[in-house]
Amino acid sequence: MLRSVAVIALDDVAAFELGVLAEVFGTDRTADGFPGYRFDVCTVDGRSVRSRSGFLLTPHADLTPVEDADLVAVPAHADGAAVPKPVLAALRRAADRGAWVLSVCSGAFVVGEAGLLDGRDCTTHWRHVDELQRRFPAARVRCNSLYVQDGRLLTSAGTAAGIDACLHLVRQEHGSATATRLARRMVVPPHRDGGQSQYVEAPIPKAPEAPTLEPVLEWLMGHLDRTVTVDELAGLAGMAPRTFARRFRAETGTTPHDWLTNQRVLLARRLLEETRLTVESVADQAGFGDAAALRHHFTRRVGTTPHAYRTTFRERAEA
Repeated sequence: MLRSVAVIALDDVAAFELGVLAEVFGTDRTADGFPGYRFDVCTVDGRSVRSRSGFLLTPHADLTPVEDADLVAVPAHADGAAVPKPVLAALRRAADRGAWVLSVCSGAFVVGEAGLLDGRDCTTHWRHVDELQRRFPAARVRCNSLYVQDGRLLTSAGTAAGIDACLHLVRQEHGSATATRLARRMVVPPHRDGGQSQYVEAPIPKAPEAPTLEPVLEWLMGHLDRTVTVDELAGLAGMAPRTFARRFRAETGTTPHDWLTNQRVLLARRLLEETRLTVESVADQAGFGDAAALRHHFTRRVGTTPHAYRTTFRERAEA
């Protein structure tokens, strides 16, 4: 269970990315039933560092809390700046003892300097993916991902994608219900579909008279157990199927099938966590039809089977 978080702040640390980590893990919401964490911002020597925005940041400590933290996080910093050797050594020790290691945006370069990206799936801001691959050729850089989990290594794309990665970790450690409540509290989506390409490419202009797809998405969220086709959804939106498919990708960054599958998997996770329904019943209520289809999509997107997920989550909840 995640109980302690250490954030390593280097000179020229990005204030927003650091703030994301502080907002998710460093804000005490235990009075409202949220999990609490020991949260430390750490610098190499315990002295202040200057942020990219120009102000001085006073840390809680030197690198001592990193040694036993359940999560060690690295926010964005100046790409190309020398990383102090004690930081690299601390990151390696954290990984060796099985701690979570999370980077936000260009923080991936620090993790890479520690040798933790070799042979691993990872990502960073779309502006830096080519440089990350050049600097660390043994890494498997996924250019279009908002965040990537490889074992207990979690890397995110730029800026706001750090929120997605942090909520993903909360979901992994505390369950979907807690992550969804936290997202609602932060006024952000609990899960964003699509990848970085939706932010790199120019979006399709929306005609002033064109209706938003929000009513269709809301209808889908209330009918995840139903079998639906693109033609049916296009009819609900009052569009031709091909126009609907283009508009859907423009507004969500993904296809109707992929978006719907992601939402069904999220619902299945919640049902597995919060109910004692059989896997067959979960598959039916989440719209997969049968347990085999649920296992296929669940395993691809979560990395474990529904049964194993339920067992692991209950063990964490009881810990």
